[in-house]
Amino acid sequence: MSEMASAAARPSYSAPALTKGLEVLELLATAVGALTMKEIADGLGRSKGEIFRMLVALQERGYIERDPTSDAYSLSDKLFRLGLHTPVTHDLMSAAMPELAAVALETRQSPHLVVVHHGRTVVTAAVPGGEDMSFTLNLGYGRLATDSTSGQVMLAFSPPTQSEKIIRECETQSREPIERDALERQLETIRSRGYELRESRDFVGITDICCPIIGPNHAAIAAVIISYVNRHNRESRHAFTVEALTQSCMRISSRLGLLTK
Repeated sequence: MSEMASAAARPSYSAPALTKGLEVLELLATAVGALTMKEIADGLGRSKGEIFRMLVALQERGYIERDPTSDAYSLSDKLFRLGLHTPVTHDLMSAAMPELAAVALETRQSPHLVVVHHGRTVVTAAVPGGEDMSFTLNLGYGRLATDSTSGQVMLAFSPPTQSEKIIRECETQSREPIERDALERQLETIRSRGYELRESRDFVGITDICCPIIGPNHAAIAAVIISYVNRHNRESRHAFTVEALTQSCMRISSRLGLLTK
């Protein structure tokens, strides 16, 4: 039997309601902002009547949120939170958390564990560091991977197919065109030294120090970033912190390799 005939002989199963629900989630995942019911219907080529019940069901289950002022819908963080329960993520957290605690104590700064989700960085864990104060980002905080220190570090150590996928996801959400040549120069600089150290794009007086966590497939699966607080009454220990963070990320990467064997 030919391959075409074999495919035709296999039974075809369809679940229209499930298909519509997935279409809504995929559309909202790539949208720049929240979308109204009409915009969702137009984007999917369906009528408002076709998707009304689906939007209600998704909202009741907590997968999407509706702005009461604009009546526009956006994704909640439920899908991401579900993803944190996968075995791979459990391995990452179990390997990383002891190291984050140790590096916080050693550097007196706050390390953050970051992953990329649909083209955006997401802080998944943080450990406060410092004797009298600490600077920590809220869990779930993130921005476009192409425009963030941790995102660029992960892009720099990702295979071409993976980095291209992330960049395309960023392009669908970016309000400005991404200058690919400039981005590639930044990624090459990061690759050449193995880490990134630069002034924060968001906060005055903060220096971003970031290293990749390399998974068993030799690609970055996460990054650890320290938002280093520069103080007037204390000499900055950037070089010391880079070394401590680099060694910590290498140990996390090594432990991940052992966990997956």
